[in-house]
Amino acid sequence: MKAVTDIQIRDPFVIVENNEGKYYLFGSTDEDVWGTGIGFDVYVGHDLEHWEGPYPAFRPEDSFYSDVNFWAPEVYEYKGKYYMFATFRRKDNRRLGTAVLVSETIAGPYRPHSEGPVTPGDWNSLDGTLHLDDDGMPWMVFCHEWKDVKDGEVCAVRLTADLKAAIGEPVRLFSASEAPWTTPYESEKVRASENKYVTDGPFMYRTSGGELLMLWASYIHTSYAIGLAKSVSGQITGPWQHEEVPLYKSDGGHGMIFKSLDDQLMLTIHTPNRTPEERAIFLKVAERGGTFVLLDSM
Repeated sequence: MKAVTDIQIRDPFVIVENNEGKYYLFGSTDEDVWGTGIGFDVYVGHDLEHWEGPYPAFRPEDSFYSDVNFWAPEVYEYKGKYYMFATFRRKDNRRLGTAVLVSETIAGPYRPHSEGPVTPGDWNSLDGTLHLDDDGMPWMVFCHEWKDVKDGEVCAVRLTADLKAAIGEPVRLFSASEAPWTTPYESEKVRASENKYVTDGPFMYRTSGGELLMLWASYIHTSYAIGLAKSVSGQITGPWQHEEVPLYKSDGGHGMIFKSLDDQLMLTIHTPNRTPEERAIFLKVAERGGTFVLLDSM
């Protein structure tokens, strides 16, 4: 049994299995997520503080199309199976893309389902997440990386019903600089004056009142942060209206919302945004006025 504070993990994603009374915690679990890809692990717990594992959820075969940068697995139950959306850097052109894996059970093992990433082959794309529209048709919402376009974008593309491929061209939903709370990304290698903006980790949520919200991450100077956007039309294609201030700004992000076993809405993110110090934290949130408010102190 491990305490959550002892688990190095980025991009946490929780599946709640009410019938079992269990939580399944996925995420970027390689010790060095910037290097060789080992796979994805899953942790299992009855609360959000103590976890059994790690258990291997995905390990690539030698013929797998990626060998570095295994990032941000998200798991969804869909048509009787479990599908993992995860980002990998391709061997053939070294570009990032989000692919789909499949398993008969939540914990895996997951195996390749799509023929490589389903995001555009000539883009650096990451952090794909699943959205079902009002007709039950699947979409992937993902980030077109700032390294390609300077002002990072969140895009959406329709998927085939079996989740194996994209249909048509992606639609740009918004660019990072459109949100009032973001600033240009700054690092040892990137100057703020270069005006490069990051988009990261989108996650879709439909409120009890029917509003379509998106969590997504970016930067405030050198600090990782997460904000909210709302679709004015209620549809994935927007237009998207951004909250004035971030939901969390203390060097944490790439989050998702879930309902705990005791029916409390929770936000999980990783913080700090530094390897190997990153850990999952769980914060109580509530729906108010068609959006989310953070109940825990920042």
